[in-house]
Amino acid sequence: MFKYILKKLLIMLFTLWIIITLTFVLMVSVPGSPFNSESSSNEIVQQNLERHYNLDQPIPIQYVLYLKSIITLEFGPSIKQPNQTVNDLLGRGFPISAELGLVTIIVALISGIAIGILAALRHNRIIDYVVMGIAVLGISIPNFILATLLIQQLAVNWDIFPVATWQGPMYMILPVLALATGPMAIIARLTRSTMLEVLTQDYIKMATAKGLAPWKIIVKHALRNALMPVITIMGTLLVGIMTGSFVIEQIFAIPGMGKYFVESINHRDFPVIMGTTVFYSSFLIIMLFLVDIAYGILDPRIKVNKKEGE
Repeated sequence: MFKYILKKLLIMLFTLWIIITLTFVLMVSVPGSPFNSESSSNEIVQQNLERHYNLDQPIPIQYVLYLKSIITLEFGPSIKQPNQTVNDLLGRGFPISAELGLVTIIVALISGIAIGILAALRHNRIIDYVVMGIAVLGISIPNFILATLLIQQLAVNWDIFPVATWQGPMYMILPVLALATGPMAIIARLTRSTMLEVLTQDYIKMATAKGLAPWKIIVKHALRNALMPVITIMGTLLVGIMTGSFVIEQIFAIPGMGKYFVESINHRDFPVIMGTTVFYSSFLIIMLFLVDIAYGILDPRIKVNKKEGE
């Protein structure tokens, strides 16, 4: 198991290094300078040139200094808001984005697994068809279109929920629904198909023959094996939720990282662009790493296969 974790850790670090390097190359390849815009003063130009980018230095030296800023977690000041550092913006925006992502993944997991199990237990019945129909719609409709429809119907026409900002539980409902519907549909379809397969296994038939209660068979015997594929795709779903939240945050005017990232692109705010990209990449890669480790712990076949391959 130690070798498995070490291998995943090395892959994670290598992937992160590639992302960091590509981000730097893309930034230095953009023609022109963000410091020459009308909104930037000479003081800001000097500050960013000397303290952060060192554009008077050769590119290899700039790259080394860039890596140093990442290692020390000091990304420098923002161009658009020179009185704010990138660390300040990350500290202010990421907790909101993380809260949105965490609530979304919890809602998607609980609802997706629940309706997936329900569809499997009512296979080829009307509940099964309804659940799968909803799942197809959830996968097919992009979250930004769903967000627009939710605002129009539930906020504007019916005035049930607030339209925008992030000031309490009621403000979470619409953006969470918009973000969670797609992952929920994927989890529901995957849970249904794997649950149908697990329920035909001999050990489930044996448990049924012994007279165990149906809920015990589902929870204690079938559910764990049925959820292994769901755990496998959790990393991908998490990436989709966190990156998709950038668009949703803009639609609902949520003051998270999506707001700062989009504004930094519009204003060519290189420190914020690079800081946000590196921070989010690191966060998502670490989450993928943890999902891989969890999968290795829950599925003993991974450890057996590793021993056989040595």
